[in-house]
Amino acid sequence: MKRYAVAAGLLAAGLALPAAAQVSGNVVKIGVLNDQSGVYADYGGKWSVEAAKMAVEDFGGKVLGAPIEIVSADHQNKPDIGSNIARQWFDVDGVDMISELTTSSVALAVQALAAEKHKVTITSGAVTADLTGKACSPTGFHWAFDTHALAVGTGGALVDQGGDTWFFLTADYAFGYSLEDQTTKFVTSKGGKVLGSVRHPLNTTDFSSFLLQAQASGAKVVGLANAGLDTANAIKQAAEFGIVAGGQKLAGLLFTLAEVHGLGLQAAQGLVLTEDFYWDRNDESRAFAQRFFARTQRMPNSVQASEYSSVLQYLKAVQAAGTDDGDKVAAKLKELPVDDVFAHGGKVQADGRMVHDMYLFQVKAPGDSTKPWDYYKQLATIPGDQAFLSAETSGCPATAKK
Repeated sequence: MKRYAVAAGLLAAGLALPAAAQVSGNVVKIGVLNDQSGVYADYGGKWSVEAAKMAVEDFGGKVLGAPIEIVSADHQNKPDIGSNIARQWFDVDGVDMISELTTSSVALAVQALAAEKHKVTITSGAVTADLTGKACSPTGFHWAFDTHALAVGTGGALVDQGGDTWFFLTADYAFGYSLEDQTTKFVTSKGGKVLGSVRHPLNTTDFSSFLLQAQASGAKVVGLANAGLDTANAIKQAAEFGIVAGGQKLAGLLFTLAEVHGLGLQAAQGLVLTEDFYWDRNDESRAFAQRFFARTQRMPNSVQASEYSSVLQYLKAVQAAGTDDGDKVAAKLKELPVDDVFAHGGKVQADGRMVHDMYLFQVKAPGDSTKPWDYYKQLATIPGDQAFLSAETSGCPATAKK
């Protein structure tokens, strides 16, 4: 009885009681929204959905006493479809957070919508640095690599190796523009020159005219500012045109383990690329990868490992906030350190950028690979504060230097 008397006294005095944990709808619902049937289906796709489910299972299946549910959908790389799905999820289906968001145009649209509705988005698949730059939002987060980090890694390495003239093959949408722009800035800052560029539609099957322009430019490096099957197709067709045999280097500015596997070591050997995760780096990454392989029959790439990390961290933030309220969870995401199989010593900046180390890799020749999925030789570690822009210099209006 004393407990209730004390509570009544507090209420009578106008003092608030400690808030109980609150979960809207008695369930925490996470949506994985990405390309599951198109050019980026292996890059993230249904494999990212499995990574999200692994995170939920590893967290224990519940948070604040409420069950955790994963839903997923294919946005087909179309911003209007992605936005319509996100609106349905938020307004009708009670989704608390949307993750992965492959394709920058989709990610930008969904992040803006989520901000209006005070919902969290955590992007792993899209790469434009604008997500935490000029298009940043209070509830939007970017977890995996971005165009700036890829430019610092792959672009910087090739200029240092003598690749001081570039020609770009660029995907004709926000991601491609951003990747070309960031790499151009880094190449020119190190004394290099860009001799030209050409833009191609998403999901291009015939790169012949674009590759002929690259070849005719005489550039030492042909920068592939695209991703997924577009990059793989460009590399295959470049071999047919004898571009590498003729002395030019190919730079896969966004190329992951999934695309290397699809292309094969014979075609991909020698490529320099940047990722923030490799399954065979250490015992911890190998243990995670083996669990992932048991579910999917493939090793995880950076996008899938990042998806696991982002969902796990979101659940930690919900637990710490005592609620699934988007604004409060976003605040906790910016406070909590990130320390898991994807990122050790990671930190989330005020602009929503999760800062962590990146790794420069070279694809092995077939004769140097000793086991299945043994594809990379690590060339360098790029510290997070070098790979990513600071909150003050990112271009985010809320964090820009005054």
